[in-house]
Amino acid sequence: MVQKYLSKISGPLLDRIDIQIEVVPVPFKELADASRAEHSESIRERVVRARDLQTERYLALPGVYCNAQIPSKKLHDFCKINDAGMTLLKTAMERLGLSARAYDRILKVSRTIADLDNSIDIRVEHLAEAINYRSLDKGTWGQ
Repeated sequence: MVQKYLSKISGPLLDRIDIQIEVVPVPFKELADASRAEHSESIRERVVRARDLQTERYLALPGVYCNAQIPSKKLHDFCKINDAGMTLLKTAMERLGLSARAYDRILKVSRTIADLDNSIDIRVEHLAEAINYRSLDKGTWGQ
């Protein structure tokens, strides 16, 4: 049933969704684990800091306030990746059959992940995380 429903969602529609993840039930063992997760306050601080970074970064671009709004023509000015990152992205594009739109969105999400990590550069791990957020593109969702 899930596969039948998912087959009705068009590729171009999925391409427009930046973050696609499957949420599975959390096992009881993990729910009952007494270890502490990151506090909401510290998460909020990271998000506010990242948004402030983005606002400052795009001051010269009217109407652009965050990474999601970067025009495609300016993408490579703000989302520079090294050779290892380019290799990873190329491999993901080929293996997953991703579109040019997905490429842009992966770069924008990886820029946001780097901002949340307080990193000036987009590192390979930021790209890998952004690629992993494209789970519906992989065609394995719901299996």
